[in-house]
Amino acid sequence: MSIGWGIRGQFGGEVGASIAGALGAMAVVLASGREDWHRRVAFFGMFGAIGWAYGGGMSYMKVIAYGHSPDSPTVLYGFAATFLLGFLWAAPGGAGTALAAYLNREQLTEMFVTIAALFGVWFVQGILIDLNRTLFSAMWWSVGLPIVTVGVVAAIRRRLDIAGELVLFIYAGRGIGYFLLADLLGLQLSPPRGEGWASMVGLIAGLLVFCWRRRLWGVAFATIATGFMGGIGFALGEMLKFINISTGLHTNWHSVMEQTQGLLHGIALAIAMIYIIRAAPKVTDDPPLRKWPDAFAVMFVLWLIPYLNSRQSPADWVQQIEGVTEQMYGIWIEAGFRFSRGFIGWFDMAWLAIAAALLWLLVIHIKRGLPLMPSSWLGRGQLLFVALLWAMTAINFMHVLGRFDQIRLVTEFAITINAAICTVLMASQRPVPMEVTEASYGRWLRNFAVAGLAGAVLMTFTGWMVKRALFGDSLVPGSTAHIRFGPHNTNDKK
Repeated sequence: MSIGWGIRGQFGGEVGASIAGALGAMAVVLASGREDWHRRVAFFGMFGAIGWAYGGGMSYMKVIAYGHSPDSPTVLYGFAATFLLGFLWAAPGGAGTALAAYLNREQLTEMFVTIAALFGVWFVQGILIDLNRTLFSAMWWSVGLPIVTVGVVAAIRRRLDIAGELVLFIYAGRGIGYFLLADLLGLQLSPPRGEGWASMVGLIAGLLVFCWRRRLWGVAFATIATGFMGGIGFALGEMLKFINISTGLHTNWHSVMEQTQGLLHGIALAIAMIYIIRAAPKVTDDPPLRKWPDAFAVMFVLWLIPYLNSRQSPADWVQQIEGVTEQMYGIWIEAGFRFSRGFIGWFDMAWLAIAAALLWLLVIHIKRGLPLMPSSWLGRGQLLFVALLWAMTAINFMHVLGRFDQIRLVTEFAITINAAICTVLMASQRPVPMEVTEASYGRWLRNFAVAGLAGAVLMTFTGWMVKRALFGDSLVPGSTAHIRFGPHNTNDKK
């Protein structure tokens, strides 16, 4: 997840965070020793990517800047807010990673019907946003569209499946959370930036209610445990950045912070999943009810995640590389399925060709098998992990090649070395017999909630003290001054 989080810093948003989610979830599964999970590695990767992606809509750069402030109360507030955002980001990520461990094959298959419908609707919404951004990107679309989609799917199928129920709870929660916290109470975390955190609070509340209704206590535990530890890790990453800056060395310490936060998020996920590895009941996919969800999950991990991230690169290349222009032979270099840019560009055509090749090979593999595929599910999972890992490592390097300099050695060079280490670690995994035992999720939930709250308070004050010890009431070097409270606040400054 350190690699994924470092790469996420280049691309940002939900699609950037999905990289870390997929890599982290698949690494947990492949190192777990759970042979029944190896069959589902693509499912874990897909749900992990979606879970970690949800936090990508939150704004957190100004909150990080609060921790650098010359104003002492702002620093304290900054670390508390950084913990909150880390919690809100990590909690759905833990839930998404754990979900595939607790659903039977029928429920898992049902999930894909709703997911396919949602992604289809979001694709159409993206086309409409290109035509009229003001009308089709309003807040109510992000909440109402998934709920309406689920209603239509349920009407067609004449029942509400587990996926539909999950979508209803988390999106109703998003809407209620934003209305209560941002609109009704007027709470602002980092004005004048957006209040996406408020909708995430509601989303997590809806997620926990869903877990309670479905008795998915393991998923609820992963949500709480990963959330608290991830929040602490998010704040700890910023504190370690201060220590690095105090050395006087000049490099991209922000990227080092991001990679450190990814590492700590990964540790949080690993600790939560260590409990689940021995507690989650055994699952089986033999015989699979339908095989198309397997192909869907592989395409999501191996094609959709790289495509959605890499399609941001051509715009940078046009600005940075001589000879690269917006249009070649009258066709846009990248159109992203927008009518305003010709709908399909050269870059999109190349990726569509890759998609066609992958789909064709998947169909052949499902029918009669491919010789290049390993015979074991562990080997297939390792191949999928390594393929995504190096695809994103290469895409990340190509993204910044036009502006590469010595400062980028702590980003692209460090990410490449890290990827080499992860490849060796992953390829050396062997099946390990794992005994499943009964779990007491209630006790785990209580313990992690209490310890997490105590850790959050401790981390907030520790970060504040470290900043003051290193820099006093001065602005952290290389930062922009932001003040949250008082007559000199910067609440009108992005």
